[in-house]
Amino acid sequence: MSLLLKDRVWSMEDKTAKRGVYPLHGYKLGLYRLPIKLEELPELKSVHDGLKKTFEMDMYADRIFATYRWMEQNMKDPDAKGYQEVELSVTVEIVSGEVVDIIYQIFPIEKFGDPNWVVDYRKKADHFAKMVIDTILRNTILADKMISHLVKSEKISEVAAMQKLEELTPLAKIVLGAKPKAIEATDEEGEEDEGDFEIPDGAKPGPIDVEYKTKMKKSASYDAPEHTIKTWGRKGTSNGIMGVWGEFVSVDYDICVADGGCLEACPVGVYEWFDSPGNPASEQKPLMSKEPDCIFCLACEGVCPPQAIKIYEQK
Repeated sequence: MSLLLKDRVWSMEDKTAKRGVYPLHGYKLGLYRLPIKLEELPELKSVHDGLKKTFEMDMYADRIFATYRWMEQNMKDPDAKGYQEVELSVTVEIVSGEVVDIIYQIFPIEKFGDPNWVVDYRKKADHFAKMVIDTILRNTILADKMISHLVKSEKISEVAAMQKLEELTPLAKIVLGAKPKAIEATDEEGEEDEGDFEIPDGAKPGPIDVEYKTKMKKSASYDAPEHTIKTWGRKGTSNGIMGVWGEFVSVDYDICVADGGCLEACPVGVYEWFDSPGNPASEQKPLMSKEPDCIFCLACEGVCPPQAIKIYEQK
């Protein structure tokens, strides 16, 4: 969000802010207006539920609140004389309707007591608020809506729209399984969306097609915390068809049944679990978040019961 709609962001000091602009007055207020619709209760609940393990989430009527908290200390040693700590927070509010308004306020530091020793409070609060907004837009059903809007308004492909959204939300955390309910996809001719392909009843039979890079379309990359993972054949964002993830440590997630043998067998800890709700094969997958660390031992490939894994030597 730090780059999204930057010409539509207003910052107001409390002296110049109008009463009634938004429910409360903060020291600083940021407002982002998105050209997408969010009206149905199931959609609101999806955004709320999708991030409740990441932020402190609340929902009242047509509004969703996401609060991020962090701790500040005046010195590193908690046993040192004069040690102080304080919990600070910033809340982002999503207002639904014909358009979506995303608002945050930065209150005076005195709201949290008298921790005037905190360094760069406003700068940090502003950064964390934008991180929350970016995370919401990258991970929830609002991502689907933004992608659909970009496809229609800019006449680009779904993959290009997904990549543009990633570029526009550089502060986003990756929250796996943040779309409890899949909604809306593009209706662009020639693009496959949630309504254009059939989701199977169970796992796809193995083994993985070793020629997937030539037989499947390359899809949008996935930003894991430590590594950007390339994907092929991924359709939509609901996890119904996830395709093959990983360029060198390759796993067909539609074959994977979450046996877990690969995590136990890997000597260098390439994999970690992540949630994939809605995938008919399994609702957890081994994410190759440390793919560059692979030593080509093939242990994971050998222990996978449905043969969903193919390891390629990095050159």
